[in-house]
Amino acid sequence: MSGDTSGDTLRVVVVDDHSVMRAGVVALLAADATIEIVGEAGDGLAAVELVERLEPDVALLDLRMPVLGGVAATARIVALRTRTRVLILTTYDTDAEIESAVEAGAIGYLLKDATREQLVDAIRSAARGQTVLAPRVAERLVARMRRPAPVVLTSREIQVLNAVADGLSNADIGARLVIAEATVKTHLLRIFAKLDVSDRTHAVVTAIETGLLPRGEGGDGNATRG
Repeated sequence: MSGDTSGDTLRVVVVDDHSVMRAGVVALLAADATIEIVGEAGDGLAAVELVERLEPDVALLDLRMPVLGGVAATARIVALRTRTRVLILTTYDTDAEIESAVEAGAIGYLLKDATREQLVDAIRSAARGQTVLAPRVAERLVARMRRPAPVVLTSREIQVLNAVADGLSNADIGARLVIAEATVKTHLLRIFAKLDVSDRTHAVVTAIETGLLPRGEGGDGNATRG
């Protein structure tokens, strides 16, 4: 449908707390005969009310706004269960803000340096239910997905690893923590698996390098006792 609207006019509301920016976006979109601006608002709460009353095809929302922010407004609009698709248009592209908007139900995330053609195409795609992401935003999401998940150790595993860093044997660790030596071995096996290591020394080194243990632990430097 990109470049061919088949005679359909898309109804759009534009929401941005900066009136000059909002007027600029409206002017850009008004130049396209296939798009009709049916409403404008300057905050998220007004956006929700507009969508509930007008049920536009697309709601173009800024992210940081007074009264109700773009993420919260998106969640409320999605909860209305209307046909309206939310498309975020913002200057912010941090991982946290992108993820928050997408999790709230936004179908797209564009940056304000988008051209008129990109903005119009994005609105058309959003109206069809297709996800739209600015190239820079897509790159950040892909990079984040490829990042390995952070290792999480339980408080007991941290205690065991601290004791290993102090150079204690399994028996000594059991005595310190008042647990059986066999339980210590079980904790160590789980720690090794989580850290992808095969011995005590590498477990301590890896834990320190990844911030699971503070540097300076294990004053005697002996993490090899069995």
